[in-house]
Amino acid sequence: MEKIQVGDIFTLMDENDQEQEIEVLGTLSIDGVEYAAVGFSEEILEETEEDIDVFFLRVEEDEELSIIESDEEFEMVSSAFKEVGEDEED
Repeated sequence: MEKIQVGDIFTLMDENDQEQEIEVLGTLSIDGVEYAAVGFSEEILEETEEDIDVFFLRVEEDEELSIIESDEEFEMVSSAFKEVGEDEED
């Protein structure tokens, strides 16, 4: 499978077994592990002033996306993406 890139769209099953399309908004490597920031495609396409929900997923070796299980890992990834976003705004 090809490397996951910004703009890629994936279909996931939610907790209600409904298909949800997510779009990759950004990727980041932390300590040799790749992570992706994703959002629901439907929210991204809507032209609104409201914030969109952003989720962080781990990119596995086979380029599959997986949920971040631990709170510590989630906080580390969230902080790193926030830091990169603030750097881009400067």
